[in-house]
Amino acid sequence: MKLTTKIMMIGIVGLVSCQTSNQKEGPYFGTGIKIGEVTQSEAIVWVRLTKNEQRIGNDAPMPEVKYIDPKTGELIERVGRPDQTPKVTFPEGHSINNIQGAVPGSEGKVQLKYKTTTEKSWTQMNWQSVNPDKSSSTQFKLSNLSPGKEYELLIEARALNTSNISASITGKFKTAPAQNVSGDVNFIVTTGTSYPDVDSDSGYKLYPSSLKLDPEFFVHTGDIVYYDYMAKTADLARWHWDRMYSYPNNIAFHSQVPSYFIKDDHDTWMNDAYPGMKTKFMGEFTYEQGTEIFLEEVPMGDKTYRTIRWGKDLQIWLPEGRDYRSKNTMPDSPEKTIWGKEQMAWFKNTVMASDATFKVLISPTPIIGPDRGKKNDNHANTGFQHEGDALRQFISEQKNMVSVCGDRHWQYVSKDAKTGALEFGSGPGSNAHAGGWKQENVAPEHIYLNVVGGFLEGSVSSINGIPTLIFRHYDPDGKILNEYKVDKK
Repeated sequence: MKLTTKIMMIGIVGLVSCQTSNQKEGPYFGTGIKIGEVTQSEAIVWVRLTKNEQRIGNDAPMPEVKYIDPKTGELIERVGRPDQTPKVTFPEGHSINNIQGAVPGSEGKVQLKYKTTTEKSWTQMNWQSVNPDKSSSTQFKLSNLSPGKEYELLIEARALNTSNISASITGKFKTAPAQNVSGDVNFIVTTGTSYPDVDSDSGYKLYPSSLKLDPEFFVHTGDIVYYDYMAKTADLARWHWDRMYSYPNNIAFHSQVPSYFIKDDHDTWMNDAYPGMKTKFMGEFTYEQGTEIFLEEVPMGDKTYRTIRWGKDLQIWLPEGRDYRSKNTMPDSPEKTIWGKEQMAWFKNTVMASDATFKVLISPTPIIGPDRGKKNDNHANTGFQHEGDALRQFISEQKNMVSVCGDRHWQYVSKDAKTGALEFGSGPGSNAHAGGWKQENVAPEHIYLNVVGGFLEGSVSSINGIPTLIFRHYDPDGKILNEYKVDKK
């Protein structure tokens, strides 16, 4: 992007993400909006109404979670992730509606208006009531959009029995360029944004830092929130989303950068989760509820695996890594799978049919790694080696294809020793969340290794008339830590 464009973007951050209110009783947009699943002609806008304009502050207390000792019946502290029944206790005078980060939902209606930046009149969508059973949210599906255009959004709220506008919020996004159009595209990828590791009072610093790069889109590879220790009911699971997406940094970023969300274990249910997994550890909260709540909290289409084309030179693939997998505990075999047969066939068919210059698989978990030997949850582990070997071989055989992954709490660039396939690990959202690998443990596969947090930028641009793909790792403050140019075949 041109420098002047970046300066303009920084200057209007406050304007684009602003929320205004005309009456004290609400409803409001306390958790902002999320814009997602943008293509050349479509987009989905997620909206939620709240009783309050802002989140309950971080000086408010948190609930306490202990576990029932099966032998004594006494409440004990957690050690690991025990197969024991949890008990959640709220501080006296507090409930889920007024603990730290709480943003209770509200009934009401919302209306969305949109137009390109060059148009004078708005296209107005019908008023929609938010769904109280889906965290007081609703989603607007925009269609018949024009490729390669910048759109503005105006969303208004009102109570059920009045025509008075109680709050409004603005946003913007760019549609993907047509498939035959070359052009610069840059995007941001991150993973691992746990609430305890938020690195500023306004939320994760990666959001304003990456916003300065004026990205076309953003991919969160999963572990967006971490349910494991406190989400013992469906309502507590929703609270995890509310407290994260009510931070000002999140609201400002997601009101002007379209996103593609992928779920992983911690925002599905718990660590290394798979369908049919049994444990008392998660209390009343079930795996099935976790998959449903994810679809409530993010803009998402019909399937949780998809591919999106961004102009002539870039196509991305976003797989589903939880819902179709075999049990992690199964012995490895050609039948053991993370993706499932249908998704694997879809992936290979769509990749081979693509004529994009660069093809990027963005996976919730590593394909190449290396990963820790004790792990058994991803394609870089021996527990899924058959499918991992097949994926690495397939990727290496494709022209100008690489993989990007989240999940691991360190940044890296790796080259598979057997196939030569490349992988770029985004690293976690903050330095506080980095770990799980020793800095001095540089494996033969590592081209770059850094046990830090931040984010990854992918950039496709024309250099001397040649389409070029470059990946850059950043720290949370936006400092470049590493740059890697992918050799074009």
